Amino acid sequence: MFALTESMSYYLCPHYVDMRKGIYSLYQLVKTDMKRNPLSGEVFLFLGRNRSLIKILHWEDGGFVLYQKKLERGTFEVPRFNPSNNEFEMKWKTFVLIMEGVSVRSVKYRRRF
Repeated sequence: MFALTESMSYYLCPHYVDMRKGIYSLYQLVKTDMKRNPLSGEVFLFLGRNRSLIKILHWEDGGFVLYQKKLERGTFEVPRFNPSNNEFEMKWKTFVLIMEGVSVRSVKYRRRF
């Protein structure tokens, strides 16, 4: 079953990607540019220069799954990137907000006990 859950780790590629790339090219980007293991079960996000298309690469039992979402209008928001570690790990909540089109910079999380 195709599923992305809160228990997974999410990583955004630190640079814009040519959106013509397929599974194997994105696999190589994860290994070389992001220095991560594509077979680890982590979820990797890639944005094109115009930010209207996002690709999500994920390894499930037995093979890769490549999700793709193209916006008819507007763009995906790019979270702030920390260049010191050359990768951007994001939380599930941030991932969901980006996919839903909510501005991540204007969201305020309330402290819960």
